[in-house]
Amino acid sequence: MSLLASITGPRDLDALTPAQLEQLAQEVRDFLIENVARTGGHLGPNLGVVELTIALHRVFDSPNDPFVFDTGHQSYVHKLLTGRQDFSGLRSRGGLAGYPQRSESVHDVVESSHASSSLSWADGISRALNRTGRTDRHVVAVVGDGALTGGMTWEALNNISDDNERNLVIVVNDNGRSYAPTIGGMARYLNRVRTTEGYENLRRGSDSFFRKLGPAGRAVYRGVRGGTHGFLSRFSNNAALYSNLDIKYLGPIDGHDLPVLEETLRLAKAYGAPVIVHVITEKGQGYEPARNDEADQFHAVGKIDPVTGEPLGGGGGTAWTDVFSDALVEAGEQRDDIIAVTAAMLRPTGLQPFAQRFPDRVYDVGIAEQHAVASAAGLAFGGLHPVVAIYATFMNRAFDQVMMDVALHRAGVTFVLDRSGVTGPDGPSHHGVWDLAMLQLVPGIRIAAPRDEARLREEFAEAIAIDDAPTVVRFPKGNVAAEQPAIERLDDGVDVLWRHGEQDVLLVGIGPMTRLAIEVAERLRAQGIGATVIDPRWVVPVQPSVVSLAAAHRLVITIEDGIRVGGVGTRVRQVLREAGVDTAVDELGLPDEFLNHATREQILDDAGLSAAKIAHDVVAQVLGTRIPVARPSADTGAIWTVGAPDGEPQER
Repeated sequence: MSLLASITGPRDLDALTPAQLEQLAQEVRDFLIENVARTGGHLGPNLGVVELTIALHRVFDSPNDPFVFDTGHQSYVHKLLTGRQDFSGLRSRGGLAGYPQRSESVHDVVESSHASSSLSWADGISRALNRTGRTDRHVVAVVGDGALTGGMTWEALNNISDDNERNLVIVVNDNGRSYAPTIGGMARYLNRVRTTEGYENLRRGSDSFFRKLGPAGRAVYRGVRGGTHGFLSRFSNNAALYSNLDIKYLGPIDGHDLPVLEETLRLAKAYGAPVIVHVITEKGQGYEPARNDEADQFHAVGKIDPVTGEPLGGGGGTAWTDVFSDALVEAGEQRDDIIAVTAAMLRPTGLQPFAQRFPDRVYDVGIAEQHAVASAAGLAFGGLHPVVAIYATFMNRAFDQVMMDVALHRAGVTFVLDRSGVTGPDGPSHHGVWDLAMLQLVPGIRIAAPRDEARLREEFAEAIAIDDAPTVVRFPKGNVAAEQPAIERLDDGVDVLWRHGEQDVLLVGIGPMTRLAIEVAERLRAQGIGATVIDPRWVVPVQPSVVSLAAAHRLVITIEDGIRVGGVGTRVRQVLREAGVDTAVDELGLPDEFLNHATREQILDDAGLSAAKIAHDVVAQVLGTRIPVARPSADTGAIWTVGAPDGEPQER
């Protein structure tokens, strides 16, 4: 029986010898490589925190001492050590989540995987423990160095340093990377620490060095390294500015040296006040394919060969992100005012080729979406046209800046939202399902949802041509489907994709959901029901032809991959009512719930977004047996009904 298999909870670690702990660390790495290779997931970050996580669980008593991970993609080792060792369904329905999840274990506290929030959580938990008399408990926050580029981290540190009578340990897991190499002034400071000769000597000789000092000497040594004004003054190079923000600082220490990690964490635990432990780790540690991957050291991988690290299957096709990437470079070649902005997502959002072609026209602000958007407003004021590329789920963080900095000032800023809609295995914090409902609240905003590669290119070109309002181009995760040509483009840019029979049902497909709308139309034709399928292209504002087409049909069905509440369908219905059009509208989309990890197809099917289910309901609406009821028609031809979504049609 392997050591790892014998670990059912953190206290099983207590009896292990130093040699056994080293063996366990290797078994954990072997397990991660073998299992994540089968399923895909965050491999590099977890290989880098093996020893750190073992040491944390040896020193602290989870869940009595709550662990907060920032972000949660580095929690796989934590899952293994807390008794969750079935990774066969990792990030699949019914299997383990790719981030901490309370329903899995009492050892998981914070489920969100949006960076830079952990210190605020830790601040609140530690205050609550003090206030309720549970002063024997500790709060442990594990923060990646990339998270230190986020403003929330510094807001939290400001408050933490104002109350120094709490058992709070902040572990900075410094590997020089978030997705890619961490950027900014703080990153440059950490990089100097990481590459100094003194630290290299510490890495090479840490075991003998720390032991020669003895217990008292070690405490003094780390006290000296703490400095007079703590961690903040080190980052700012301005001791006076942060002289009142004094947090004890221990480190830097080798994050792959178990004895040193354990001893330092025990010092931090005994301190009785907030402490920062600065740990240097290597992303992808122990796995050469990850260590040699310059892009992101296997931050997140699909299915791979565990020996070579080469991807398995899934080849072919062009990703939405790559299409945007090409379009951006083309735009940059034609216009020198195009500037690209992102928040620590240069490669994932497709900006790397633009950065290589125009290195002085890309700004990566770190994990600071709010700053990215407000800065973009300033760039627009200065006569440039910024393109802000962010995952749709992270756009939530910058809503105020979109509203008050960009829209209020009529700034020409284009937002490109990757991974919009249902993303699948990453779970509730990563689905990009709120942007349509959220952003259409912004006065003057214009939102495009391309259905294929050609439309992405043309809608992006149209977006960057607008210089007096914010524009949004959103697209999903994965590969672009085959081109879907229109049979007619109307004067206001709306595309008609399908037209057959009477004007019974108008199907409004949003972006890639147009394919589903056409499948529904084909099923309706088999039932003798006429249908028209349109792609508005620009879904906000609602185009005049959508109103006129809705007035000519008996029923309108909108289909989107965002939440129904406040979605595009809701806006279409409101515009129709304002125009005096009384055609019934059924707005189909996703429920206003946090959707667990599963495949995109499973989640859409759960929400009733399948051709069979929609067609079945539309038939009932046309027949008047389901609300909203279609307007009556004197001549619609033969109407067919079905007993079940996939049942045989019966003439009525």
